[in-house]
Amino acid sequence: MRSLHLEKKGLRGLAIAESFKQNSVKSVFSGVVMRRDFVIDGFVFGSATLEGNDATDTILKMYGDLNRPDISYVLISGLIVSMYNIIDIKKLFDTLQIPIIGVSYHDSSGIEDSLKHHFPKSFESKINEYEKLGKREKITLNTSHDVYIRKEGCTLNEVKHLLNDLTLHGSVPEPIRVSQLLAKTLLEKDLSF
Repeated sequence: MRSLHLEKKGLRGLAIAESFKQNSVKSVFSGVVMRRDFVIDGFVFGSATLEGNDATDTILKMYGDLNRPDISYVLISGLIVSMYNIIDIKKLFDTLQIPIIGVSYHDSSGIEDSLKHHFPKSFESKINEYEKLGKREKITLNTSHDVYIRKEGCTLNEVKHLLNDLTLHGSVPEPIRVSQLLAKTLLEKDLSF
């Protein structure tokens, strides 16, 4: 397992975000490889099924497609994506052996009721996947904005240090912001993968 070497300016991470339209079958995933000093040196793309169970495998494939052993961590914009396609952060960590950090931006009391509503015949498995994520931890960034994180393979202090380094303003770390813009642009252009 590689740890976060927060002293390295060239520390590289893979930031992943997604975008979708309500009437779509698939969402667009974009990944940006960005160094801690904000130099971008890679992109990767994928897709996941809305209301599906394939987001975790999509991220593993994206990481594999990059073939980049210099990536030190994965930063994901939310772990519940594409209309309740739940990302298994532990499986990502166990497979990749690098820190995995899921970031969200709003406090929430949970999604159990929504899962029961959207998946009346199969909500038990979705709730089980959701509960495996564990509780989110709140971090107040140097920008005075709060984020909520789930993590594997790193400490809360390391995550706070990293996110403060990567967040120029507001609450969205720069690598995720770029990845979100890219996913949204690809979706608007109707490019498929």
